[in-house]
Amino acid sequence: MAYSYSNSNSNPNPSSSSNQLLANPVSIIGPHFCAPHHVDLPIIRNVVSMTEGNFVVVDINDNILFKVKEKFPSLHHRRILLDGAGNPIVTLKRKMVSAHDKWQVFKGESTDASDLLFSARRSSMFQLKTKLDVFLANNTKEEVCDFKVKGSWSERSCVVYAGV
Repeated sequence: MAYSYSNSNSNPNPSSSSNQLLANPVSIIGPHFCAPHHVDLPIIRNVVSMTEGNFVVVDINDNILFKVKEKFPSLHHRRILLDGAGNPIVTLKRKMVSAHDKWQVFKGESTDASDLLFSARRSSMFQLKTKLDVFLANNTKEEVCDFKVKGSWSERSCVVYAGV
């Protein structure tokens, strides 16, 4: 995800005209994953096929863009995000002891601290709607988040905001 919205409106609806795109988009994983506009990407839980991944992300033509596979065995609930061709993009690793359900995201299939891209955690322990605080790897104090993710399962949407 490369483009984020200013946090002037807490409505997680990317089509809302009150959400303003940032003037300077930020590429966290790579510029080839960036788009100059919001993109609707359906996420489909794939419970039938372990070979295609636990989740798949498709475009409007049902082409697979991403797959999420769970790594077994794993004490840390590791998942790998793959591109449509099956190449690893990032590894997501859940922290074992975390009050706010913290996940760390690393380059490729690595879980080395030197390959940490960012971490994400719930904004609070009790939530009705999903709210995540995202901290880039160089933000080691994690006092102020670099991005916020606000989502709604019922609306099947989420929006990434820059800052608090």
